[in-house]
Amino acid sequence: MQRDLAGPATGPFGGTADAYGFDMFALAPVPLWLEDWSAIRALMDEWRRAGVEDLEAFLAADPSQVRRSAGAIRILDVNPRTLALFEAADTGELVARLGDVFAGVMLENHRDELVQLWSGSTGFTSQAVNHTLTGRALDIQLKGRILPGFEADWSRVLVVTEDVSEREAARRRAAVSEAHARFLFEHSPVSIWVEDFSQIHALLAEVRASGVTDFRTFLEVHPEFLTRCMSEVRVIDVNRQTLTVFGAPDLATLLASLPEIFRDRLAPPFREELIDLWNGRLTQTREVVNYSLDGEEMHFVMQFHVLPGHEHDWSLVQVALTDITARKKAEAYLEYLGKHDVLTKLYNRSFYADEMNRLERRKLETVSVLVADLNGLKGLNDQLGHAAGDTLLRRAGEVFAEAVRLPWHAARIGGDEFAVLMPHAGAAEAAALLQTIDDLCVINSQFHPGERLSLSMGTATLRAGERLEETVKRADLRMYEAKRRHYATTGDRRGALPAS
Repeated sequence: MQRDLAGPATGPFGGTADAYGFDMFALAPVPLWLEDWSAIRALMDEWRRAGVEDLEAFLAADPSQVRRSAGAIRILDVNPRTLALFEAADTGELVARLGDVFAGVMLENHRDELVQLWSGSTGFTSQAVNHTLTGRALDIQLKGRILPGFEADWSRVLVVTEDVSEREAARRRAAVSEAHARFLFEHSPVSIWVEDFSQIHALLAEVRASGVTDFRTFLEVHPEFLTRCMSEVRVIDVNRQTLTVFGAPDLATLLASLPEIFRDRLAPPFREELIDLWNGRLTQTREVVNYSLDGEEMHFVMQFHVLPGHEHDWSLVQVALTDITARKKAEAYLEYLGKHDVLTKLYNRSFYADEMNRLERRKLETVSVLVADLNGLKGLNDQLGHAAGDTLLRRAGEVFAEAVRLPWHAARIGGDEFAVLMPHAGAAEAAALLQTIDDLCVINSQFHPGERLSLSMGTATLRAGERLEETVKRADLRMYEAKRRHYATTGDRRGALPAS
């Protein structure tokens, strides 16, 4: 790149005053360069004669041609604003130190400029990083124009260099911030969904415009509206944790499987979500149940937010799902332990007492009770150990579980004692259950070697004005009668009928 300080005495921007008596080139508020590109025009004509058609590919294959072109530029003049921008004392210093200004990045930008001019344009734009003579980096937006009257030889080209350092710094900060936000989104330990609720916003607006004020009642009368709203939710993006949690290999598979994920128990919480949106609550938290792609029921705490700036149409919504499936399973197991006997899997005495109180409060007219005692448990424990006795208890649990169906409940209420509470069951049904249990004990004994499973049982049905506790006592007495008969039959005299 050459500098010609002996430019024309009267040409455009040649240092002469215009019609108003001002040197517009010198007074321009932006940095200006007046350059001669006629040698570059000659180079392009040479390339065309040589058969070059794709200049971009030609220059990429032979970078020396770009350096040749850049070296052919003659700088005719620069204005004071340019000197100030690049911190040069005068034009001579600036031209002498152009290598410091462009710092090796000019060639790539110059190649883009050549490609733009090759296509017939009389102007070009590019963006580069230049440096002041003190070494400070500048982001430069460069715009060049072949001046009117010089289109034939390009001997006068006006170049504007705009300092866009602040804008580019802001853009880079925004890019870093966006990358950081994306990183947090992708690597969040919870499942995050970005969704578009704009169609739901429009649907609710239509309902409101029709005069509806009680939206909850509206949904009860029009359940199809809830279904339609569910179908209008558009998933924009999800993070990696979402794919992992739901067992999807990629986003496409996940989106294709949404009907499997959101089914069964989703409708009630989604209805409450719509009602909250209707009432203006754009941030919500509730528990939901979804399903993984392999069908596993999963529990989540859902945090729903209409993102700032989108309150007017709900076009951008973030839904965060925190997996609490393990906690729910633990809670369910603890609840199970609180109501069940671990060995037999039947209800325990605590549940039995609560159910007795519940039935007492309901004051049902018909309730029957079956009380049972496992025969031979003490002798088996003494002879073979408690492991053998536990096996017999588990077998008894299997029999009761098979025989008893809701709304009846079977419970282990003591070491070898069992009871069945039978609401709405009369004496005949109680007797039928006793026979069923007896038959199942016989069948069970056929499939298990060792001790025969045997139960002494008694039943009783609630009498008018009688408390349920009294009914249980009568069933208990009949069980002892059955126990005495069992001992008499087997020759074991440990049993005796308690005093009535």
